[in-house]
Amino acid sequence: MNRTLALVLAGVVLLLAVAGTGAWMTDRYRKAVKRGDDAEAAAAGLRVQLRNATGSVVTVTRYVDRVQTIQVKGDTIIKEVPRYVPVQADAACTVPVGFVRLHDAAATGALLEPDPGDADAAPSGIALSTVAATVAGNYTSSLADAEQLSALQQILRDQGVTIIGEAPVP
Repeated sequence: MNRTLALVLAGVVLLLAVAGTGAWMTDRYRKAVKRGDDAEAAAAGLRVQLRNATGSVVTVTRYVDRVQTIQVKGDTIIKEVPRYVPVQADAACTVPVGFVRLHDAAATGALLEPDPGDADAAPSGIALSTVAATVAGNYTSSLADAEQLSALQQILRDQGVTIIGEAPVP
């Protein structure tokens, strides 16, 4: 009887060991399947990001080309200032200090002084041609900034982002 009991106990232990090993193997299999599914999902996400990044690179390249074109046009306009605002115009036109203050405040976004100063004050010493070149440079920078903003908005649109204040695309 002791021998029978020992064999039964050994059989029970063996069955428990086999069942435990089976559960352990099943658990490992489930974890492996989950890791595989997670890897597939990550790969799909990376493929989407790669497609979006590729489109962004093309958009940024086009944007850089357009900004360079804007800069070249602006530089050309500035080079032409002496033809359009010759020395005689510089001599004939006195740029008042008030104009310079107003322009500089507008360009920097600063607040104006409360007192505009004397209307009969001495000239600013800035030539009309300098004013023309400065204004042309400011407009060139503004156009380049606008182009950059448009390009960045397009990149966001291509990625499916809704831009506030813009009508949704049907």
